[in-house]
Amino acid sequence: MNKEILMVVDVVSNEKGVGKDIIFEAIEAALATATKKRHREDIEVRVAIDRETGDYDTFRQWEAMPDSEEALEFPTRQVYLSDALEQASDIEEGGFIEETMDSVEFGRIAAQTAKQVIVQKVREAERNQVIEAYQDRVGEMVSGVVKRVERGSVILDLGNNAEAYIPREDMIPREAVRAGDRLRAYLKDVRPEARGPQLFLSRIAPELLIELFKIEVPEINEGMIELINGARDPGSRAKIAVKAHDHRIDPIGACVGMRGSRVQAVSNELGGERVDIILWDENPAQFVINSMAPAEVASIMVDEDSHSMDVAVEEENLSQAIGRGGQNVKLASELTQWSLNVMSVEQSDEKNEAEAQTLQAQLMEELDVDEEMASILVQEGFSSVEEVAYVPENEMLEIEEFDEVLVKELRERARDVMLTRAIASEEKVADSKPADDLLNMEGMNKALAYELAGRGIITMEDLADLSVDEMLEIEGMESEQAGELIMTARAPWFEGEEDKNEEGVADA
Repeated sequence: MNKEILMVVDVVSNEKGVGKDIIFEAIEAALATATKKRHREDIEVRVAIDRETGDYDTFRQWEAMPDSEEALEFPTRQVYLSDALEQASDIEEGGFIEETMDSVEFGRIAAQTAKQVIVQKVREAERNQVIEAYQDRVGEMVSGVVKRVERGSVILDLGNNAEAYIPREDMIPREAVRAGDRLRAYLKDVRPEARGPQLFLSRIAPELLIELFKIEVPEINEGMIELINGARDPGSRAKIAVKAHDHRIDPIGACVGMRGSRVQAVSNELGGERVDIILWDENPAQFVINSMAPAEVASIMVDEDSHSMDVAVEEENLSQAIGRGGQNVKLASELTQWSLNVMSVEQSDEKNEAEAQTLQAQLMEELDVDEEMASILVQEGFSSVEEVAYVPENEMLEIEEFDEVLVKELRERARDVMLTRAIASEEKVADSKPADDLLNMEGMNKALAYELAGRGIITMEDLADLSVDEMLEIEGMESEQAGELIMTARAPWFEGEEDKNEEGVADA
């Protein structure tokens, strides 16, 4: 039987690629289980197999429990610590004392318990090996053979006992996939779970598009071309931004390939997805213009504050610029990471004219200037009183209609407007008065209450809605103090819950 144990360990280890120690532990657990089944009493058993000879010994175990316990819960496998110390002087609470007992023969359980335990151990080891092999590969593209399709989701065999799962929502829409097909996908997550899938893939991730181009275009791996970003409407259309680090190379031509061979290979892998290759530009406006291809852009207005751009195209190109269902502008927005508003040239002119009229009226009122002067400021690109106040004087003197006296007067008026605004703001804060519940709240002082009121925190309810980070914006406020104040302000919330609970108990 000893030789049989060694033979089983060798065979299973070689077939499954699992360490021998794992198989030995499985057999030890199986022998222990078989031994416990032979006894009517509930006992604890340990089996130790000699890794060299296959010989094994069996030990009955008792756990050392504290003497303070009135009665042992499991007297057949527990013993008081004082009694355990008589047999083993170095035993500690929670430790085990042992005595040898008769071993069961391995042959009796080879087809039953041992097999079940070994299979379970092997499965656990295989799953751990998969996790170790793939946990550092998240963000890479992997390839495998379709094992089966379940309600639109796909199980992919990656080889070496590794299976991956592509959820239905991560499959390309309307893509026909059958068992035996070879697929490439993007590894987006690895989860070390005891059951179910562990490797999660995606066929719709923009990163998959980039990884496919890396395979087809050698210049990318050589560092001559860089892929900046990608955007996809899976199965329909995609855009990818490229940049050349070598001025002698045409990045778009290199990605397209001879007679479109390279881009066609990528398209075929993605179920016929049409790919637009866009030239990246460090100028965001020019990058947006490039990304709107094949539509031609007539003009573009950039709003840095809202991180958006108004893109104007000729009326006849409007539907092409927007694309079916907004596809073209959506992909361009994702690619450039700017919010894009596409409109006709006429709509753009009307919008600009309306904004110019509004700004002109605002400058006329705030700076007390006539319509002609406000119009000049708007035409020269001034969009606020702050710009008039702080734009360098020499830049304003470059305006044909302006001289030093006029520039000085305009700047002084602009600064007066800003000063008036600041005073009004301070008065508004000073006029803010905290409510009585905030002023009288435990832990609150008058200065802090008025400071909060100046920030719009008038009542205890207002304070209760704040976070500790928001409170720390107040100079001198400590985290502990902020937390205590917020919890005090929230106390009425919990009192209300307690009252409801008490009413419920009373009703019951």
